[in-house]
Amino acid sequence: MKTYGFRGRDFINAELDYTKEEWETLIEVTLDLKKRFLMGDNHAHLLLNKTLFMIFYNQSLRTRNAFETGMTQLGGHGNSLEPGKIYTPALEGEEEAYSTERISDVARVLSRMGHGISIRAYGDPVNWVYGKSNRVINEFAKFSDIPVINMECDKYHPTQALADLATIKEKFGQFKGVKFTMSWAYSSSPHKPRAVPQSLILAPCKMGMDVTFAHPKGFELDPAVIAQCKKWAEENGSQFNMTNSMEESFEDADVVYPKAWCPVNMLSFPEEGKVFDPEAAAKMMDANSSWICDEKKMKLANKNAYYMHCLPADRGMEVSNEVIDGPQSIVFDEAENRMHSIKAILALAMGSRM
Repeated sequence: MKTYGFRGRDFINAELDYTKEEWETLIEVTLDLKKRFLMGDNHAHLLLNKTLFMIFYNQSLRTRNAFETGMTQLGGHGNSLEPGKIYTPALEGEEEAYSTERISDVARVLSRMGHGISIRAYGDPVNWVYGKSNRVINEFAKFSDIPVINMECDKYHPTQALADLATIKEKFGQFKGVKFTMSWAYSSSPHKPRAVPQSLILAPCKMGMDVTFAHPKGFELDPAVIAQCKKWAEENGSQFNMTNSMEESFEDADVVYPKAWCPVNMLSFPEEGKVFDPEAAAKMMDANSSWICDEKKMKLANKNAYYMHCLPADRGMEVSNEVIDGPQSIVFDEAENRMHSIKAILALAMGSRM
């Protein structure tokens, strides 16, 4: 098993920056660590006495616990740093006296004390300025001497993508020929970043799955992401299709991933003079309340199709209870695999050779 120079490497825009072969290695390591964990194999030597600093600008259940528990299982320690309880890390020019600390200083201090930094930032902490939280995380990486890991920004959620790919590999044994649908689904809240849907069309396209992307008008994703998906589909000899019909996207699918994200008017684009409008965004969300994953829509997919979601799911809006709690749902397999996939990233980036 090759490791392709993972050690000391950032995991920020990994859907783009890591090769297909490197993703295959990450998936192999994820499933290997899971098997060893289930067999009671102690792998606490991999990150013995190492420290990961975890900075959460946003709330978290699965990501926080997967990182902290993962570090414990690998023999290290996950140290949670809450903005507001520490001096909030800020970009140059956005500091406030006795309230914030410049990111360049925070990164260099933590680099002297630990072995990795992981960051979650999107939405309200950056006023919904699209791309700003990705910039924040990359600013840490610029000044850090230790690897920086993206726990979700406004562009990508690479640790979620890895867990989802590992889950699909468990179920199908391969990626080629698997028909994967990423569809928008309804939520009453517009406070939903683009990170998961963008990662969950990029990563499946990179691995050669046949991907269908569905959304109502006004819920388009980053054009650069769409262009990259088309490029990889062409290179892999696979399919990347887009539709404005949820029903059409479910037809003959092997995996469906219905997930809410905000419309374009929820995002700020300062260079274009556009400021986010949450009230207008909420009206757009409500106008598409029929986009729910229910039993009727699941019957359009293949008989043995799987339902996936990163969680938390808005029950009764994104998905019905019958689907998420039904036999086709693998959402808790995904959640379990968050921990093992994160351990794979941590072990490869922060550890010695396995």
